[in-house]
Amino acid sequence: MTLTLLTYTLMTDPTPLEASAAGRSPSTGTVYLIVTNTGRQAAFWHSIQVQVPVGNGAGHLTSDFKKIKPKGVYGTRSGSQSPVNVKPQGSDTFQATAQGGGRTRLDPGDHLVLTLENVTVAAAAGVAVLRVTENSSSTQAGQLSNRYAAVPLMKTTPKEIPAPRDFRPDDTMVNAGTNIVLRWEGSDDFNYKILFPGGQATVPQGVRSWSPAAADAPKRATTYTLVATSRTTPKQEHFLTTTVEVRDPVLETLTATTGISTPWVQGTASATGGRVTFTGTGAAISTNSGGPGSVTADKVNVQWVTAYAVTGPAGGDGSIAFRGGGVAITSSAGTTQLGTVFADKAEFNGVRTEWVQGRSHDDGWISFPKEGLNVRRGSGQDWGNVFADKADLNGVNTRWVQGRTAADGWISFPTSGLQVSRGGTDTPTQGNVYAESICARDAPYGQGGGWINLHDEGMTVYLSKNGSNGLGSVTASGFNR
Repeated sequence: MTLTLLTYTLMTDPTPLEASAAGRSPSTGTVYLIVTNTGRQAAFWHSIQVQVPVGNGAGHLTSDFKKIKPKGVYGTRSGSQSPVNVKPQGSDTFQATAQGGGRTRLDPGDHLVLTLENVTVAAAAGVAVLRVTENSSSTQAGQLSNRYAAVPLMKTTPKEIPAPRDFRPDDTMVNAGTNIVLRWEGSDDFNYKILFPGGQATVPQGVRSWSPAAADAPKRATTYTLVATSRTTPKQEHFLTTTVEVRDPVLETLTATTGISTPWVQGTASATGGRVTFTGTGAAISTNSGGPGSVTADKVNVQWVTAYAVTGPAGGDGSIAFRGGGVAITSSAGTTQLGTVFADKAEFNGVRTEWVQGRSHDDGWISFPKEGLNVRRGSGQDWGNVFADKADLNGVNTRWVQGRTAADGWISFPTSGLQVSRGGTDTPTQGNVYAESICARDAPYGQGGGWINLHDEGMTVYLSKNGSNGLGSVTASGFNR
């Protein structure tokens, strides 16, 4: 075999080439065949054929010859370049020829680069040998002859698919319900899915970003997990996580074992947006507009309450206002009209009130003028009655006194003394006075202390009230029988 006039060197990208693997994207690469004149004299080449071993075995370069894209460049020592024709010949060979045809001079130090792009590497690892047929001569007019060379390249066993990386959100801090975008870098040889609280989503092939549906947008701090699973046997599986923080998180429940530290707590919606602010002395409750708020509860058990006012839950409910002088009860919140207190029992050290009335509108009532006590009927100003088993008084001022019924006798008190009248009429008619005895004056004998004893036979006049001084006298200016 005649030695070649030219020297052949082979390079690959990547180096080395990886054999293709089942279940993942085909391994591809580029093969560079560098042809150099390393001799001392010029060489003249007519054509260079490169036979590629086609198949899926250890000694094959590719299983798909037609996908390879060939090209060639001629370069001189001075640095100038010109294209070289490279075309397929048959089902496994490429042939390079000079641009103008015929034989071409290749001076010492000049070179050709024959490039085979988009090579789908065969599935088995091993050594593939490219067989070169050089048609050349040592002189311009010399006879052309074929010279042969074998150029090997290595195919290695496929490496593990590079793990995906850089799983991150576009925004690490968002408002509740805001749409987010997650991105990552990774091989097409993985199937990707995203795990999130309450669900998961499959990512379409070739896509390296994902956004949740509007209903699944994060409402609180949420951790997302990227699961990458290869289609190879055995499978490769990788897990990456990233977290999106939410400024105003929405929580279904919150359990704190040691406490919660926060300057304020507020409702989520405008209608329920009241706020509780924690101050140095306690808590301040305000409405959604910032004004003083209210607390509604089925039951409150506290040792004491400091408040401007307390009102019922309904709009027309009464209120209790706390003033410097005590408590003011009004008929409805925000008014000054006095209201009513309902209780089964009230126990006070003292009561100050303008009047007191029974439960019904027409019950009697008592008012308290400066002079004492007024008892009235119903809702008017008419005088009422006082009913009692016994009255123990230091004194009584009254116009008249009568028995329990309207037919009973009554006593009036004219300026001249005492008038006893019969019952049943508003006009005074003299009545009777019934007594065992009558004492004119409570004084000793000799000082007007006589008395009259009234008995069945009539009456007896005595000198003294105990009758020990004998009979007395009756003195009168006249007598009518």
